[in-house]
Amino acid sequence: MLTDVELKAKSIEYRETILRIIKQARAGHTGGDLSSVDILNVLYNNILRVSPETFADPDRDRYVQSKGHSVEVLYTVLADRGFFPAQELDTLGQYQSHFIGHPTRSVPGIEQNTGALGHGLAVAVGMALAAKLDRRSYRVYTLIGDGELDEGSNWEASLAASHYKLDNLTVIIDRNGLQITGRTEDVNPLEPLADKFRAFGYAVWEVDGNDTQALIDAFSRTPFETGKPNLVLAHTIKGKGVSFIENAAKWHHRVPTDEEYAIAQRELQQAREQLS
Repeated sequence: MLTDVELKAKSIEYRETILRIIKQARAGHTGGDLSSVDILNVLYNNILRVSPETFADPDRDRYVQSKGHSVEVLYTVLADRGFFPAQELDTLGQYQSHFIGHPTRSVPGIEQNTGALGHGLAVAVGMALAAKLDRRSYRVYTLIGDGELDEGSNWEASLAASHYKLDNLTVIIDRNGLQITGRTEDVNPLEPLADKFRAFGYAVWEVDGNDTQALIDAFSRTPFETGKPNLVLAHTIKGKGVSFIENAAKWHHRVPTDEEYAIAQRELQQAREQLS
């Protein structure tokens, strides 16, 4: 378990690594990686009961990254947690590397191949239902992008999650308000999003998704209501941590130039100095 200050320092470190490997690979979903850093940081360092040593344990917690295009953040956190040597991150996007643009089970620590939008929640529902049927104590978490909610399969899976009373399932929405072509509310409006999930049978908790302590408080309260799947509506900033990337749709998939990379690293270094 890390303190809040330690978690904040980790988030800065993760953002630095994400930018480095994206620049080196010359590809990556920069904005969505940076918005979801704090969520994965809290999950893997303070919440999930899983480690390299317990990954084959049937009672381990499961994490499914449905927004698989933001894979660089997942690789970065798994490397830090010791699932594979950190230097393997430098092979991202290279010929014959397992570290490609979407998660695959060829990478240690990844539960499920994802990237086809709208699939992760259905898989997570199946995992959570299996835990109920097998009388196992593990919990299941899945991260979904808000633009990904345009896929109807999420809502079909939600009907099943509610029907089977999967209070061992926690669905996290990275609500950064942007998708590849612009604002979600301009492309295909989602609001009132919390009310929609409540109507589908979830217990909903809204939180600042870039506040590590607030995330700990939310995840520590599950199940929010007995017999209901949990929905953490995490309000985030796309590109969080780098001023010129924040809230900019063009950074959905973009590689920083040398100049932009230098500015970003300076800003992150300044953020680190402000913690001390």
